[in-house]
Amino acid sequence: MWFDSWYDLGRVLVVGPVAYVALVAVLRLTGKRTLSKLNAFDLVVTVALGSTLATSFLSADVSAAEGVLGLVLLVVLQYVVTWTSVRVPRVGQLVRSEPSLLYRDGFLERSLRRERVTAQEVRQAARAQGHADLDDVAAVVLESDGSFSVLRREPSDPS
Repeated sequence: MWFDSWYDLGRVLVVGPVAYVALVAVLRLTGKRTLSKLNAFDLVVTVALGSTLATSFLSADVSAAEGVLGLVLLVVLQYVVTWTSVRVPRVGQLVRSEPSLLYRDGFLERSLRRERVTAQEVRQAARAQGHADLDDVAAVVLESDGSFSVLRREPSDPS
């Protein structure tokens, strides 16, 4: 449980840096979009990259070459899907979700139900962004990446 063999430790010391350098190189080559959090699809790819990296480090059943190939394959597939979704609107609709307006001068109950969000969660998002109550909030949007955007109400002109 605490120690299996020197070979296993040596393997982690050799394979770990190889897999790490490969991941950094692939991410630098493919650009910022690879690790963006624009939508749920991007999050899944990021989690899969982390899982693949960890498996490469720790599983004796996975060779360094297999781990690097897994990382490269995930990034290439993500690149192909995002490249295609930008150029083919139908693919983009399948991969990306649209932002949803949840609050505008009152809660939009149909949107809240569709997105499975409670009014309390919207209030919490507003508080997290510095709004004690919703009086100074014009709108709250659930973004494609699952985050909330709270849009401040324009101050009234006192004159």
